[in-house]
Amino acid sequence: MLAFTTDQWIIVLLVFVLGLLVGGFLFSGGGRRWKTRYNAEVDRRVELEKTHTAREREWREQDSLRTAADRDRERALAKERAATIPVAAAATAPVVTDVRDTNNDGVVTRDEKPVGFVDRLLGRDRDGDGVADSRETPVDRDGDGIDDRKQ
Repeated sequence: MLAFTTDQWIIVLLVFVLGLLVGGFLFSGGGRRWKTRYNAEVDRRVELEKTHTAREREWREQDSLRTAADRDRERALAKERAATIPVAAAATAPVVTDVRDTNNDGVVTRDEKPVGFVDRLLGRDRDGDGVADSRETPVDRDGDGIDDRKQ
C-alpha cells in the first residue's frame, strides 16, 4: 500500500471538497429543468413509436399486396405456358440431365468427358485418350525428333 504524507492527504481532501462545491453549483436550481426535459423526451418517444407503428402497418399492407400481385402474375404465366405447350410434346420430351452424356445412359464416362483446361495446359493428356502423354510413345512421322501430336 502506498504511504501518503500529510500534505498529500490535505490535497486529496481539498480536491474532494472542490468536487462537492462544483457539483453543488452545477445542479443547484435545475431540479425542475431536467424533469421537464426528461418528460419532453418521453413524450417525443411515445409520439415516434405511434408514428412508426402506423407506418409499419402500412408497410406490411404494401408488402402483402406486392406478394399477392407477384403470386397472381406467376399463376397467369403458368397458365399461359400450359396453354402454349402441347400435351403430347411435353410428355415425350426427353429430360437432359448432363450435356456431356452423349449416349443418354445417365453416366458420363471418361470418353464423354472433354479434356480439361489444366490437363491441356500442363500437357498431361492433350489428345484426350486417357493416357498421359509422358507415358505414350512419341509419334514422329516426319523424322525431325519432335512428337507430331504436340504441334
